[in-house]
Amino acid sequence: MADTADQKKSTHRRRVRLLPPPAWWPLPAAALLGLAAGGAYGVLKAPEYAATSYVVAVPDDTTEPATALGFAQAYARIATSSSTLAYAQPRAGIAVQKLRTQVRAETSPESPMIAITGTAKSAGEAADIANAVADALSLSSNQAAKNTGVQLLLFNQAVAPTAPASASPTLSGAVGLCAGGLLGGLWLLARPAARRRDEGPVAGTAEGSVEEYASLPAQGEPAAAKEKESVR
Repeated sequence: MADTADQKKSTHRRRVRLLPPPAWWPLPAAALLGLAAGGAYGVLKAPEYAATSYVVAVPDDTTEPATALGFAQAYARIATSSSTLAYAQPRAGIAVQKLRTQVRAETSPESPMIAITGTAKSAGEAADIANAVADALSLSSNQAAKNTGVQLLLFNQAVAPTAPASASPTLSGAVGLCAGGLLGGLWLLARPAARRRDEGPVAGTAEGSVEEYASLPAQGEPAAAKEKESVR
């Protein structure tokens, strides 16, 4: 009897162990995987700093303000050109090809101000890049100020930032968690449709429909006649 009870327990344990995982297991698995990947990326990636310098286009007495706004748009486009970066390269201390990837210029259609942002692995280098490009742009544009009637003036000099501009490990992990959960949810939504396509018609459905159709009275045959025949 003891052996029989032990056998039943072992059989029950085997059945419990062989139970398939729940259908929704990809959702938490993908979310945890995304959390781990995002957190690792945030920890391993070096922080990046950004500093911004501002220059403003100022018209002279014979130039309309709208003209200064148009020149600000034009100067923002040439802020990252080879000629401007060549002027900025000695002060920035890095090659022109690398400097082009670490600076960007932005302007507003409603203001004649240009924002020049430098990015680097250190806060001081980011500020040096922004200031170097801003000075180079002002120097090159002011050489043609007599012909354009507009000159660029330094409005605000970039300072070394105190915090990195790149995402923190916490934010990277949260983004990875959301992305993993989204992918897991999409996989769960797509899986039932794939199963229905793979599975054919249910066995016995055709046979059951034939038997049910055969049990119905023939067209035009009265139901009373079918009942008499069944009694006989």
